[in-house]
Amino acid sequence: MAVLSEVLGRTESLSEYAIYILPSLFVLYLARKYFHNGLHRYPGPLLAKFTNLWRFLDVRGRRPEITHIALHRKYGDVVRLGPNTLSFASPNAIKVIYGLNKGFTKSEFYPVQMTVSKGEPLPSLFSTLDESFHANLRRSVNYAFSMSSLVQYEPMVNETIELFLDQTTALFANTNKTCDFARWLQFFAFDVIGSITYSKRHGFIEKNEDIDGILKSLARIFDYAGPIGQMPWLDKLLWKNPVYDILQKWGIADNSHPVAIFARQRMDERMAVNANSTAKQDLLTKFIQAGKDRPEFMTEKRVLTMAVSMAFAGSETTAISLAAVFYYLLKNPDYMTRLRAELDAAVKDGTIENRPSGLVTWSETQKLPFLDACIKESFRICPAAGLLLERVVPPSGIDIAGRFIPGGTIVGCSAWVMHRREEIFGPDVDTFIPDRWLDASEEKLKTMNGTMLQFGAGARTCIGKNISLMEVYKLVPSFLRRFDVQLAHPDQEWELWNAWFVRQYNFKTKFTIRKLEA
Repeated sequence: MAVLSEVLGRTESLSEYAIYILPSLFVLYLARKYFHNGLHRYPGPLLAKFTNLWRFLDVRGRRPEITHIALHRKYGDVVRLGPNTLSFASPNAIKVIYGLNKGFTKSEFYPVQMTVSKGEPLPSLFSTLDESFHANLRRSVNYAFSMSSLVQYEPMVNETIELFLDQTTALFANTNKTCDFARWLQFFAFDVIGSITYSKRHGFIEKNEDIDGILKSLARIFDYAGPIGQMPWLDKLLWKNPVYDILQKWGIADNSHPVAIFARQRMDERMAVNANSTAKQDLLTKFIQAGKDRPEFMTEKRVLTMAVSMAFAGSETTAISLAAVFYYLLKNPDYMTRLRAELDAAVKDGTIENRPSGLVTWSETQKLPFLDACIKESFRICPAAGLLLERVVPPSGIDIAGRFIPGGTIVGCSAWVMHRREEIFGPDVDTFIPDRWLDASEEKLKTMNGTMLQFGAGARTCIGKNISLMEVYKLVPSFLRRFDVQLAHPDQEWELWNAWFVRQYNFKTKFTIRKLEA
């Protein structure tokens, strides 16, 4: 009994100590987070110093770009957004963080967006963390995105633009119906990338509807990936749960995106007729050829990955950029008038051929300086990517903008922050002023272009950049030659929804047909 009493007494003593031990362990945990990698010296929101929950909640609020701009204006060039995350606003940081051969890798944020087909992950140029794999994949398909290939894709873009203009006439201009312009432009962007990739449009423009729920599904992915990407371990409990992956492989469940299904069908059709026997010069043909040139690396699965990723990355960012150009021109009528004057003058002096469709070629757009200024200013003030372009510092650590950052730290720049640096872009950075691109000296212009992050930077720059630019530069003048555009509710502002890519809502317009001068 004495022994039992002694044991019970010790147990009671331990329980008394537990009252102090548990809080002490919690305090030690918080201190470890706060002082992690010496990042306590950098300012930022108090909660962000202890947990990524702050980042999660901020992104979940759907306007984190506003938060990031405000934090940098309050604290300066470096802001701590998480226990292991720093946001940089200094233009000097761009060359280091995104420079070639600097040893940085993408963070765990990106695999959250990785496409899954029948339980199998499809790592792409965008989502992979493996730099060697990325370099290999990019080397395999680079020629498909060269300027010489761009010329081959322009007829496909022309065909879709002409259909888009005709459908705009039939559905909206002739009926005087209000158009949800941001959504209509997304229909266009998806059908263009479908045509370029598979020589087959999805059918958005013809039917004026979300085919197979593709846009709804895509929006759901980004709505999920934005906040979950701030705490990536959650993804392993949710969408990429190993149990769910097994169920997909067994055919019991299916998490395949509609775009992946569409791409698989097109790929099977193409393989059946033999890619070499077709005259189609689309991306899929080139991806399949890459598989034949490098069969040891460019497997059928990777060909499918490239075909799927084109739709994901190519449609969303292009549609956002197009909507931004039209919105800011409509909100600034004087600039719209100047752009129309430039287009009309170009037709009169023969710079633009006066085609019955109103179509403007890629080469013609390169001779329109005010159009170029308006598009660049739209890229600047409303870039598609609304979060940090995250990278992980190499193990040895590195100096970034005059500060030594320990290895393993997540760092990055936000395009929304960087595009508003007054010493780079001049005063009134929150205002749409295309003339800043026309008035800048050659040296200043080079610096401005080097600070733009709308397509990323460095080795991970968007591989489809030239295709997106061709779509934007061609559609804007072609559309404005065919239609006068008015805001349906001029006094209302659009609504922005930052789910990693910054989608636009409440952008309602009406169209009136313009007479094309003979």
